[in-house]
Amino acid sequence: MALKFIDIASHQYDVPAKHARMEEAWPQTDGVIIKATQGVGYVNPHCDTAYQRAKRDNKLRGVYHYASNGNPEAEAEFFVANIKGYIKDAVLVLDWEQYQNESNWGNTAWCRRFVDRVHALTGIWPMIYVQASAIAQCAACANDCALWVAGYPAGVNPLTWTPGAMPYNITPWQTATGWQYTEGDGCDRNLFYLDAAAWKRIATAGATTTQPSKPAAAPSKKSDDQIAAEVIAGKWGNGSDRVTRLRQAGYDPAKIQAKVNARLGATKPAARTYTVQAGDTLSAIAAKYGTTWNTLAQKNNLANPNLIYPGQIIRID
Repeated sequence: MALKFIDIASHQYDVPAKHARMEEAWPQTDGVIIKATQGVGYVNPHCDTAYQRAKRDNKLRGVYHYASNGNPEAEAEFFVANIKGYIKDAVLVLDWEQYQNESNWGNTAWCRRFVDRVHALTGIWPMIYVQASAIAQCAACANDCALWVAGYPAGVNPLTWTPGAMPYNITPWQTATGWQYTEGDGCDRNLFYLDAAAWKRIATAGATTTQPSKPAAAPSKKSDDQIAAEVIAGKWGNGSDRVTRLRQAGYDPAKIQAKVNARLGATKPAARTYTVQAGDTLSAIAAKYGTTWNTLAQKNNLANPNLIYPGQIIRID
């Protein structure tokens, strides 16, 4: 089950119609992401009001910085200086958009420099918010930062919490942590494909979303075979949460999954598997093998059946 989030800025307090939309959505949500700063001079005057309310209501929290035509290190320092009370309590986010950021738009190094500076100051890797069509501008961050993608398919009701499958190419990320699928109705809606515990892990350390080319040595690290046994025993969670946890612990999820598949195959020789290709959906795979997407989701411990990725091994039998 995906987590339901809204993201808000000063508009939701200053514009009555937008405030009404926020109040309508607020009780339905698991979390709130709040604009904190922009550039090197703007601080959202309503940020702490919204933040403290979210905290009282026991909602998951995030705060974001809107990139705005400045030096990335200077903007990172301004952001951190103004969110010190939220660090390691909220997920930190860089909002990368073209509007009011025209002089930097297209600069593929800007986001990397920003997140490096935030990490140097806080020890946390920020999440990246970016529209689907501009993901390549933030590609340098894919090894360290979780992805929150914005894209608005035609026909999606702005008040729904069930928008269907996300249709966007998110390369070089393997998975999207979150999807903003509505805009322009006063209060954007988002789904995040993880549980509350995983959200809090991102808040305290950030998320590694692809395997680093030179992982740090870990003398006490368990073998891939030991971890595969623990995965089968259910000790590492399911779906995208498992992938995130394995990467943060220094393991390659694809290698672990191969070990898991081999072990399961050893006990059930007749088992069939399918390797996900670009453009595949779980329902289409199910139809190909004469089964249902619900059955495949259960067999493969998929917490979110809409979130599969090329190269993933799907167990059929």
